[in-house]
Amino acid sequence: MFFRKEDVLQELEQGADAPEKTGPARFLELIKDELATVLIVNLLFLVTCLPIVTIPPALLALHKVARKIILGEAAVSARDYLASFKEGFVRSYGAFFLVALPMGLAGFGIVFYGGHAAEYPILLAPFMLCTTGFCVATLSSTYLYGLLCGGRPLREAVKPALVLGIAKPLRAILAALCYYGAVLLAALFFPLSGLYLFLFGFSLPCVLGHFFLRNVLKQYCGD
Repeated sequence: MFFRKEDVLQELEQGADAPEKTGPARFLELIKDELATVLIVNLLFLVTCLPIVTIPPALLALHKVARKIILGEAAVSARDYLASFKEGFVRSYGAFFLVALPMGLAGFGIVFYGGHAAEYPILLAPFMLCTTGFCVATLSSTYLYGLLCGGRPLREAVKPALVLGIAKPLRAILAALCYYGAVLLAALFFPLSGLYLFLFGFSLPCVLGHFFLRNVLKQYCGD
């Protein structure tokens, strides 16, 4: 009926030595602890995107906060988002256009050449080239933002992002589905998805994307 001191100490030691949660269990644990932050940051992201021209710094700030949540750093707050928004204001435009221009041009090429390839088979060559370029740019963009959030200067982040996008595509595909796929899917179902987008439609996919990339960046880049 009574607990012995030795038994209590043994249970505490076993709890301390228990393996750290991984996979979905770890992600759910992080979200549970930072749910309020995820909601607040999503709202701040929407507000700071309203001027349109501030989308690049808002995007980088969102990624930085998401990375902090995944790494389990000190309690993340709205202040961290606003500080990241100011600090990365200039650098964010370079990263944004390095991602948006290749993806946009390659996407236009896919639509243009793909629409005429049936009539002119020779256009299959540029169609495949644009498709490859789009895939590489999309996968590399996930690592690029991860490296920038880890403190890498933009010039030093581009090359390893390209290498990882090609050499380690699986995690990048999962992250890209979160960053781009989830948002695109929600946009297609708008206005039914309006509440989801307002509450955590941008912050939650971003956090999940960084969760998929965390081990690769830690192993190959020391982040």
